[in-house]
Amino acid sequence: MEHMAAGAAMAIMPRMTHWNTIDLLLVFAMWVIMMAAMMLPSIMPAVLGFASMSSWRRAQRLPSVPTSVFVLGYLAVWSGFSVLATLVQWGLLEARLVTPMMASATPLFASALLVVAGLFQFTPLKRACLARCTSPLGFLLAEWRDGTLGAWIMGLRHGVYCVGCCGLLMTLLFAFGVMNVLWIAALSTYVMLEKMLPQVRWLPSAQGVLLICWGVAVAARA
Repeated sequence: MEHMAAGAAMAIMPRMTHWNTIDLLLVFAMWVIMMAAMMLPSIMPAVLGFASMSSWRRAQRLPSVPTSVFVLGYLAVWSGFSVLATLVQWGLLEARLVTPMMASATPLFASALLVVAGLFQFTPLKRACLARCTSPLGFLLAEWRDGTLGAWIMGLRHGVYCVGCCGLLMTLLFAFGVMNVLWIAALSTYVMLEKMLPQVRWLPSAQGVLLICWGVAVAARA
């Protein structure tokens, strides 16, 4: 009865506790689709650059196969992230730290996520991974490998840098709702701006300050 407030939307949600295989697969599929929708737009410069270089090196007009393999390698890394996110969500749900609507159940938990994500914006790991993500040409020149296997490896490596840059920001979905379309759109927009505007060097720091202040304000109100 404590979760009846979720209403009819519960019909499309996994069970509150004791997930079975179907629940896990459904949530995993949700994360994979969501990560693909959120992250693919931000790597279009890298994809287009890869297609152009592949065409030039292979003397092909439409190098669709290696480009597709590059994208699949990238998505494979985010699928691995989705496995971890699914297991984390399962644990948080069992611990009652998130609601059936997949949002934070307590202000202090949401506050902690905001502060940690904000602090991460100032770390060397964030800066190193972001540098790779904001320079598609530099990445392609440094990491280029020929052949289908090479395209797969390049996609994997680009995905690793991308998860290192943005993975912790994705945990904010646990704060305001994994199914919150507005929050998903806001995060997607920020990720694109961060990657496509490398000249705006203050953007990650400004985002970090904003998240930390937001987290402190949420904790203070609690």
